[in-house]
Amino acid sequence: MSTHTRLRKFNTRDTYPEQQLDNDLCQAVVANGVVYLRGQIGQDLETRESVGIGDVEAQAEKAMANIDLLLKEAGSSLEDIVKVTVYIIDPRYREPVYRTMGRWLKGVYPVSTGIVVDALARPEWLVEIDATAVISKN
Repeated sequence: MSTHTRLRKFNTRDTYPEQQLDNDLCQAVVANGVVYLRGQIGQDLETRESVGIGDVEAQAEKAMANIDLLLKEAGSSLEDIVKVTVYIIDPRYREPVYRTMGRWLKGVYPVSTGIVVDALARPEWLVEIDATAVISKN
């Protein structure tokens, strides 16, 4: 039986106090050498404050910085990313988001899926980036 390591556990009643939720979640799960990350947005992981309000590029930058931090905490790195899924609320955001993400993932070559959605969990969030990484055995 494998052991799953769950990093940065939280409950949605604390993250979304304005909503009637009670879900035990975490920011990352490590299972059998794979790191599964929660979709990251323009939010400070420590304070839960939204950052870059109205600025999709700033939100993408914060999401990628969060992904980098969470992977390091999981014993991984950006270079281990195998898949990203990008959710944007406006197709015009694709270029600034992908340029930002591209700087962080230069030379990594993950598979990528981009999806335009009507909205994200909070109205101020414009982009969410989900990543999966396989820890290298170096």
